[in-house]
Amino acid sequence: MPVARDGPETPSPPDPLTLLRSRAYLVLLVLSALIGVPVSAAAFGFLALVGELQPLIYTDLPKSLGFDEAPPWWPLPLLAVGGLLAGLTIEYLPGRGGHDPAAGFKAAGPPTPIELPGIFFAALATLCFAAVLGPEAPLLALGAGLAAGAVRMVKRDPPEQVNAVLGAAGSFAAVSSLLGSPLLGAFLMMEASGLGGPMMAVVLVPGLLAAGIGALVFVGLGSWTGLGTYSLALHDVPKATHPTAAEFGWALVIGLSAALVGAGIRWLAVRLRTHVGRRRVPATVVMGLVVAGLAIGYAEGTGKAATDVLYSGQTSLDPLLTHSAAYSVGALSLLVLCKGLAYGASLSSFRGGPIFPAMFVGAAGGILFSHLPGLSLVAGLAMGIGAMSAAMLRLPLVSVLLATLLIGAQGLTVMPLVIVAVVVSYVATAKLTPPPAEPGEDSGPRRQ
Repeated sequence: MPVARDGPETPSPPDPLTLLRSRAYLVLLVLSALIGVPVSAAAFGFLALVGELQPLIYTDLPKSLGFDEAPPWWPLPLLAVGGLLAGLTIEYLPGRGGHDPAAGFKAAGPPTPIELPGIFFAALATLCFAAVLGPEAPLLALGAGLAAGAVRMVKRDPPEQVNAVLGAAGSFAAVSSLLGSPLLGAFLMMEASGLGGPMMAVVLVPGLLAAGIGALVFVGLGSWTGLGTYSLALHDVPKATHPTAAEFGWALVIGLSAALVGAGIRWLAVRLRTHVGRRRVPATVVMGLVVAGLAIGYAEGTGKAATDVLYSGQTSLDPLLTHSAAYSVGALSLLVLCKGLAYGASLSSFRGGPIFPAMFVGAAGGILFSHLPGLSLVAGLAMGIGAMSAAMLRLPLVSVLLATLLIGAQGLTVMPLVIVAVVVSYVATAKLTPPPAEPGEDSGPRRQ
């Protein structure tokens, strides 16, 4: 028997094929392509600025002060200043420096123009002064904000859906080459934003177009300036062997280990964030000193460079793999411990992305496991990267792609092992993750 319905019927969702064939959608694609050029150029400029300032602060400045090289204690003032600048930016500029990385990797709506300076300066203080976070989250926010701002310059009150799609296209363009492939940026946005259903392609295609154009801009600017593309890449990856039964067993172990380590890092970040929120500026300085102390302790204890612990790990992954034979079990264990603790401290207070530190901790852990019987170096590296990325990002498809595409031709060989490790880590992480906080809970006082 039919049931009577009160009120107006719910409108049916738009047909994706009709939208794809429409003139308005073609206009949207053209706008996405046009937006991809300046946004990706701005992203390249931001990465180039960071790439110039990091050695200026860490290498050139101590030499100009009369040191032959950076003294062991150099990270202490470096990160204290970085913590002070980041804390002041987060506390006093609109937007609180952008996304709080301790809350997990989530795509949000485009920031407003007034929030962009705070995001820019908080990220600059984090990245240049060697806190353990990466550039991807600030680039996503800056790309979305610049794209949305450009749309508003053309049309004062654009439709909300157009603003959202073009903001996402700006994010795609900003990270188009950073992760090694425009396709990876697209999958990152797809999983992080929760896009799905029949409308996924409609929203994804403008972003893919912007990402492809952005990648071309990165390549062109990198060639023209001689600065490179700032793209994640590994060179001279050893040949991978076909997976064995023992390595599938190790996939279970690495997946569970990554979930436990990731849960510990998040627990530390959330607990510290509660205290940082009460006294933002001095607490961020203290967290900077903690990161510096961990880097100094690692360097003194192993004889390796403090930069193994400092920074996001994006540029350290390749040297770690190349010189992996020079790292003892003890050095790798201390590296995982110190980098993980520094990662948690940075998540609690600074502003930046969680991807590269997670990959680096996972890579170090995978190399550590490869010292044990039955596990090859490449398989351990790939499984560690994938499992730790899944534990920290909770984006399983992106985690598999990060690990397999990063190692190039060898990725297909180890992909089955990576999938097992990622799935185990993802499911175990879900089991270990506490339920979300009740509405109204906060990590500390907020300044509007």
